[in-house]
Amino acid sequence: MSTYRELAHRGSARATVLRTIGTRERRSHLTAPRVPTVGIDIGGTKVAAGVVDADGNILEQLRTETPDKSKSPKVVEDTIVELVLDLSDRHDVHAVGIGAAGWVDADRSRVLFAPHLSWRDEPLRDALAARLAVPVLVDNDANSAAWAEWRFGAGRDEEDLVMITLGTGIGGAILEDGQVKRGRFGVAGEFGHMQVVPGGHRCPCGNRGCWEQYSSGNALVREARELAAADSPVAYELIKQVNGNISEITGPLITELARKGDPMCIELLQDIGQWLGIGIANLAAALDPACFVIGGGVSAADDLLIGPAREAFRRNLTGRGYRPEARILKAELGNEAGLVGAADLARLVARRFRRANRRRVERYERYAQAGRR
Repeated sequence: MSTYRELAHRGSARATVLRTIGTRERRSHLTAPRVPTVGIDIGGTKVAAGVVDADGNILEQLRTETPDKSKSPKVVEDTIVELVLDLSDRHDVHAVGIGAAGWVDADRSRVLFAPHLSWRDEPLRDALAARLAVPVLVDNDANSAAWAEWRFGAGRDEEDLVMITLGTGIGGAILEDGQVKRGRFGVAGEFGHMQVVPGGHRCPCGNRGCWEQYSSGNALVREARELAAADSPVAYELIKQVNGNISEITGPLITELARKGDPMCIELLQDIGQWLGIGIANLAAALDPACFVIGGGVSAADDLLIGPAREAFRRNLTGRGYRPEARILKAELGNEAGLVGAADLARLVARRFRRANRRRVERYERYAQAGRR
């Protein structure tokens, strides 16, 4: 049985290791080898893989559908391996970064839980590293996207930022002093499940009134479908566009009609934007970042969404008028942010691959010289 002293020593040692990793990560964009790495972005519907250079440019990209979530985790693992090996045929890959839509532990080795995949405490890093023979890094997809926006996108030159990804739900990530803050257990940034309306809409997480039930793609579509199902006259154009098939109402369709001036669709995006601004004001009170970067599919609505969010943010900001206001910016890298960020983070572990290769070359040269004698 471990003594208290032994457990305390282990905790202290682990904390030292994590601080060391954090320091290296802050410097990685300056000291990491400028070699190609592969980034993988895994979502509920697609797996995207790309070779990314040290400047954040995607040299080649492949996409495939995510295997059905009812299948074994190995099926998804096989898909990742096939994509990486395919890219490795044409590129000198030194490391692989995985951005997974789920909870990743603080050591960035295991996926604790992925809502759209059959991963439960899955040792993804070690399983893939054994098959690919290069170092592998695993992180949450929002963390990867935030890193990419900080390095190459809207958050350049900002040391403290918060990323909010608006898609089916709400994801998020925190960067402080150029370091991704993952929390003690690796699951920081789950902003979508802050409760903003006690007893409100039921969320798939099991709680009621979560933020993402009021400001997300799901919330946008739900409100539109409810109006259409009630045969509301304000939903006439939307009903017409789907020929009365309410189940075909989607977020992109609502955004398209809003851009064309449909009053109801504009109002729906304003509502989503106002809830977004309220949540951002709460995050500003807790974290006080320099800027908020808004990404994800719903952010494609641009100022139809972000304009109302900025207004609501100013109205609800604690100490408004007496403090600097964080900027609210749209993400610049779009759907590629997670892939680019995962690849860039993987450069931190690419050193191990280069050192191992160098040792193998040195051993070969020694053996060759010995043979010539």
